[in-house]
Amino acid sequence: MKCIVGLGNPGSRYRFTRHNIGFLTMEFLIGKLGARHFESTELYECYHTIVGDTPLLLLMPQTYMNNSGEAVREIHQKHAVSFEDFLIMFDDFQLPFGTLRLRPKGSDGGHNGLASVIYQLQSDLVPRLRIGVGGTSLPGDHTHELMAEYVLSPFAVEEEKLLPRLFQHAHDACLSWIQTDIQKTMSHYNRNFFSSANAE
Repeated sequence: MKCIVGLGNPGSRYRFTRHNIGFLTMEFLIGKLGARHFESTELYECYHTIVGDTPLLLLMPQTYMNNSGEAVREIHQKHAVSFEDFLIMFDDFQLPFGTLRLRPKGSDGGHNGLASVIYQLQSDLVPRLRIGVGGTSLPGDHTHELMAEYVLSPFAVEEEKLLPRLFQHAHDACLSWIQTDIQKTMSHYNRNFFSSANAE
């Protein structure tokens, strides 16, 4: 069994912000894969489907971002999902909008949601898919206050138009991760899909 986790903040106030692109991508995956609601707790909403021969859980933590790891730990313990069979999806303002960056392990890179996952699992050996949300309005001075305000801001109109295509690329990357292996997926999908050289 594998489990894809979309990180975000619950509630309508945050739904269409950059920080919630993990949630927005997860909603796209649930619809695209025809996943059925599987389980609800105070920590998460979970959906289930099968991709090929692989059972797949789609997880949306319902705590705020800083405590996302509690839901991941619960799924790890309850359903015996191994660390390498998780894929954590979340925003990264340091990557240009439209960029996907898949890695098999590593530090939290300053992302509070991933930091919570690593803390709760007591391991950084967890695959993660960073989704670039850095746009033209990104502040030049990366202070904590300015970046917190930026990631909680909505997408620009031009970016909103591209979101469905970005969700589709993330969906394709997730399926590749499930059906092939992480190295092949990285070699094909770790790029900016909307740069002039890679526009699709």
